[in-house]
Amino acid sequence: MALNVLSIDSMVQSVEEDVIAWRRHLHEHPEVSFQERETAQFVYDLLSTFPHLALTRPTPTSVVARLSGARPGKTLALRADMDALPIHEENDVTYRSQKVGVMHACGHDGHTAMLLGAAKVLAERQADIAGDILFVFQHAEELLPGGAAELVEQGVLDGVDAVVGQHLWQPLATQTIGVRAGALMASPDTFYMTILGRGGHAAQPHLNVDPIAIGAQVVTNLQHVASRLTDPLEPFVLSVTKFIGGTADNVTPGAVELCGTVRTFREELRDEAAAWMERIVRGITEAHGASYTFRYEKGYRPVLNDEQLTAFVQEALVEAFGEDNVTTTDPTMGGEDFSAYQMVAPGTFFFTGIHNEEKGVTFPHHHPRFDIDEDALRVGVKAFLAIAFRFAAAE
Repeated sequence: MALNVLSIDSMVQSVEEDVIAWRRHLHEHPEVSFQERETAQFVYDLLSTFPHLALTRPTPTSVVARLSGARPGKTLALRADMDALPIHEENDVTYRSQKVGVMHACGHDGHTAMLLGAAKVLAERQADIAGDILFVFQHAEELLPGGAAELVEQGVLDGVDAVVGQHLWQPLATQTIGVRAGALMASPDTFYMTILGRGGHAAQPHLNVDPIAIGAQVVTNLQHVASRLTDPLEPFVLSVTKFIGGTADNVTPGAVELCGTVRTFREELRDEAAAWMERIVRGITEAHGASYTFRYEKGYRPVLNDEQLTAFVQEALVEAFGEDNVTTTDPTMGGEDFSAYQMVAPGTFFFTGIHNEEKGVTFPHHHPRFDIDEDALRVGVKAFLAIAFRFAAAE
């Protein structure tokens, strides 16, 4: 089927009100990672009303729908994540979260609604489709080991020729889409340290081994990993985000705990960084008569977009939205488990803008007042459709 922008616009318009309603329902009923039972059932029940879809439940909190086209062809997977975050919502909107301490603060409700809209349109036009389209509604993007890895283990991507995902993105203005070949999102690793000293009375510091003072030196010296041990032209982040210790003003504690994150795009650098960090904490603690524990936990792999597929997707998006609305986005040090799919099939991930100053949609991801410009939902549906129809028509 040849791409027709006007006809796709009409298709999007036919589901736009539904997509907004679905997104608001999901926003009101958020569920955190690995607990998306009501969300998955809502998605499953809705997909059951669309024609030509074969539904499966690879895990208790995920749903996959397969649309087999009228003609043979390749298989495209379109992915949306469904989980929310343990954040208490502060927005005063009619669709505010009904669950205390849980909200969709990253846009996954929009991702799910957009893919539902695309599935409805494409299912109703099965006769125009060549090959298969998988609609992957994934659980647990926000929490290791991640839902994507579980779905890969279940064989969801077996036989898939390409996988495409998008993320509603606060840094981009609504109506803008950001694409990038190669490195797009970093590996989000976590480290844990305990500095073990010797507690005692704070008025007698010479009798103690102060883990707070030692820990402060560790924090300072860890900054040398980024500033002195890594290439200044290579993206790398090391942030200490937690420092816990002490109970009273006159007590030197026996131990303090440190935690933080490391972000990079290169697999070898993850191992190098862990070794450098442990060398630093070992040296400082030994110098002051303390000891330590150190654990480095690797998160998701970096999102590295396939060059050829990204070019294909960019052409489809430019044809659908025009060159002025499709930009080359900067990489981000945020992480995404979409990378698990890219280990087994060519994949590309892109950003769909939701920032709108006039509507007050300006708060960042994971903020208690995060929201989206709902005009972006039709952009996301149209993007999925433009890619799917172009893929189905490709030789």
